[in-house]
Amino acid sequence: MFYGKVVWDPFLIVAQIVCLQCLYYLTLGVFLALLVGTRVSKMSLVYFFDYAIVTASTVTGWCVIASIFLSCVAGAVYLVYLIERAKKCLDFAATLYIIHLFICIIYGGWPSSITWWVVNITAFTVMAFLGYSLCMKREMREIPTSRSRSSISQALLIVHIYVI
Repeated sequence: MFYGKVVWDPFLIVAQIVCLQCLYYLTLGVFLALLVGTRVSKMSLVYFFDYAIVTASTVTGWCVIASIFLSCVAGAVYLVYLIERAKKCLDFAATLYIIHLFICIIYGGWPSSITWWVVNITAFTVMAFLGYSLCMKREMREIPTSRSRSSISQALLIVHIYVI
């Protein structure tokens, strides 16, 4: 895909934000189910949005932290396929974590745990920079050309060399 003139499409931007947010929470839910669900008797939204659960003092807290970090790595991959532009990765990652902060505030109040802030700021940074580097790697790939064109070009080059 070639990127030409940038057209501002608010519907596309909102759709990308919604898709990214949904995929992030879906992935977080899968990792929480795998890591935390085996340790607790009942899963709830507390593990998604309550800042008090994100703690380094319990094994369950460490499982929640691991789930958040695994989800941020998956989020970086989502950035590659949903956003596709390296220069937009920071914006979309920041939007995701700002929306997450607002949901956490609505659910359980202002996060007063330093662990919650460190984990989420680190996860945001990892997601933004890993997404940026993956998008840059994808953008810097060579553009594939068809085999027939390259063989024709080589044949013309050989003919040109023999003529000279």
